[in-house]
Amino acid sequence: MATGVSVKLPLQITKEDGPYGLNKDLISTVKQNFKNLVLTAPGERIMDTEFGVGVYALLFENYTSEAKEKTRARIVEQAKFYMPFIQIRSVNFDDSEIDSNKIFIGINYFISALNYEDILQVNLNGDTI
Repeated sequence: MATGVSVKLPLQITKEDGPYGLNKDLISTVKQNFKNLVLTAPGERIMDTEFGVGVYALLFENYTSEAKEKTRARIVEQAKFYMPFIQIRSVNFDDSEIDSNKIFIGINYFISALNYEDILQVNLNGDTI
């Protein structure tokens, strides 16, 4: 029987793990959970309507410095509440392709308990991530 920390998303059948692929370590699990926190729109999660940053909404707002700051603040706020073991070091926006309806967000975060630092890269466009 396969062992792991959590189910890997999206769900998929693997030869190694069986009916559901598994995250094998805490770092993979935290990365996946953080990505889900950032991509989930507020109100989308059943029984917890406050969960989620909803970065896709940024594509449909007037793209101003206020909108970027609001998104940055929401990322920090949500991480502090739902994943307090993560420290957000910076949130950077690359809007060089804004005319093509594309926004790239890089979120530098640190997990002190695991002594691990990484950047979550989110590519917003009309397609799925």
